[in-house]
Amino acid sequence: MCGIVATIGFREAAPLLLQGLQHLEYRGYDSSGLATLTSNQLHCCKAEGKLAHLWEKLEKTPVAGCCGIGHTRWATHGKPDARNAHPQLDEANQVAVVQNGIIENHRLLRQRLEQQGVHFRSDTDTEVIPHLVAQALKDLGGTVPPTSLLRLAVAQAVQQLQGAYALAVIWLGQPKELVVVRYRAPLVVGLGEGQFFCASDTPPLAGVASSIVSLEDGEMARLTPLGVELFDESGQRTQRTPQPLRGGDYTADKRQFRHFMLKEIHEQADVAAAWVERCLETTAEESLTTVLRNVERVQILACGTSRHAALVGAHLLEQLAGIPSSVHYASEFRYAPPPLLPHTLTIGVTQSGETADTMAALTIEMERHRALEPGTPPRLLGITNRIDSSLGRQAPHILDLKAGVETGVAATKTFLGQMLAFYAIALHLASQRHEASAQVRACREALAQLPEQLSQVLRTMDQCCADLAHRFAETRSMIYLGRGINYPIALEGALKLKEISYIHAEGYPAGEMKHGPIALLDQHVPVVSIAMPGPVFEKVLSNAQEAKARDARLIGIGPVCGDTEIFDVLLPIPPVHELVSPLLTTVPMQLLAYHVAAHRGLDVDQPRNLAKSVTVE
Repeated sequence: MCGIVATIGFREAAPLLLQGLQHLEYRGYDSSGLATLTSNQLHCCKAEGKLAHLWEKLEKTPVAGCCGIGHTRWATHGKPDARNAHPQLDEANQVAVVQNGIIENHRLLRQRLEQQGVHFRSDTDTEVIPHLVAQALKDLGGTVPPTSLLRLAVAQAVQQLQGAYALAVIWLGQPKELVVVRYRAPLVVGLGEGQFFCASDTPPLAGVASSIVSLEDGEMARLTPLGVELFDESGQRTQRTPQPLRGGDYTADKRQFRHFMLKEIHEQADVAAAWVERCLETTAEESLTTVLRNVERVQILACGTSRHAALVGAHLLEQLAGIPSSVHYASEFRYAPPPLLPHTLTIGVTQSGETADTMAALTIEMERHRALEPGTPPRLLGITNRIDSSLGRQAPHILDLKAGVETGVAATKTFLGQMLAFYAIALHLASQRHEASAQVRACREALAQLPEQLSQVLRTMDQCCADLAHRFAETRSMIYLGRGINYPIALEGALKLKEISYIHAEGYPAGEMKHGPIALLDQHVPVVSIAMPGPVFEKVLSNAQEAKARDARLIGIGPVCGDTEIFDVLLPIPPVHELVSPLLTTVPMQLLAYHVAAHRGLDVDQPRNLAKSVTVE
């Protein structure tokens, strides 16, 4: 969950690295650093905390060189301080390495190196790598051409590593050379005019590179000012046609909004307008039609917010299309997958397309599908906002959210996009199965009204939640309740509050509150209850009444009507068909979490300990 950027060419590296790291700070922001090479010196600068601290250091002590590597860190091994920040160096300060991933056997490697007299200066798993590269350089020296020495030394070092990693390595012995390698962690090479790059993601390459090459597992690239050489896992030269990079797709601008998160919440009406058209089309996209044909059951793999969207999706698939559906934590699924039956569609959901647990679970499923139905393509569908990601390259069928760049770490508009993707899937499956029920027709009619209703909720709800936020100044715990299709929205509302305000919150099916959680309730524990008209409306109100009887402050999300007078505060939602209601009830959840965090003066866009793209297991 760290960010890597590297460059080599004819321009000074440090400004390019800092610019790239700015675009990668969502991947890690507890420390940062960079290293550059001149003909006779390796310069390294590191700083604790946000990237701004590194900028300040470099303004006082600039570093020179046209070859360099940079890093934003999300700590896994060792405290988030300058000593553990990347780049990590060998003892002679001649080899510098930045890494994204985890080296699972680093303890054994560290013990072996220490026994050989190597002195370690950090607590990171990464530091074993520059020491291994330095040893390999010494062993190979004089036996291979100088232009191959660093590449072969890195290859020898990574053969000893277990885990997942993307690396960028520089060496003072070859100041005009940069070697990068990936294994189960994203890494992209960018080609510009007289300048070459690599990065963990494409946003840092926008505006400086015109085309990209995405490295596959085990591949290595050697970058020099003259070009890029690509090598496969066996060390053989390989060729691949670069793909154009559309820089406009990755630009981020807060416009008039205080934070990216608030801007992205307000962009959801546009996301809905684009998706509703896709949901209501009578014929699905060709790829979707193919993968949905003859589906008899669905299993969905996801983590975090994506899993909550998947829970909404499973409800829709069962209620609209009559397809038995199950949702699994990807992190658990991969270690105990259930039996795979014929005609099962597996859906992987990850907004970044890089979530390590989801990608690993999907890899397992691709092999199981091939074993179950030999000779046929794996029945696997990916849902992501980044089709240029690992998921986009691996999954045979992809649904692109097309939600635009989402900079805030806490997902908002991509969550809405994921839910809408499931509406499209469920409606198309219902059409294939000739399910023309009254419920399907009502859902289609309600979706047609969604963009305008969503715009209305955004206009009215923002100030409502801002006015409410001050009441949570001393709150330490909250409970969110929902039933049926809105239970996942209760889970998501609690998650959003935890992520950005650091208030403990839990989501429950409203009917389960009396089976334990009610013991937590008193005047200090607010309860947020989603109460939308439908089969469970009266039961939700009864459950809310139970909370009110325990002196809990009661916040309702639902339509204005006599029944909702039991709430101390009502966040009003226009009347809508219950099956479509999650697309509206999610908005006050997001805005409430946002305004509570903003009122507390917290870093909304980059909450502590979190990263946008979760690339470690």
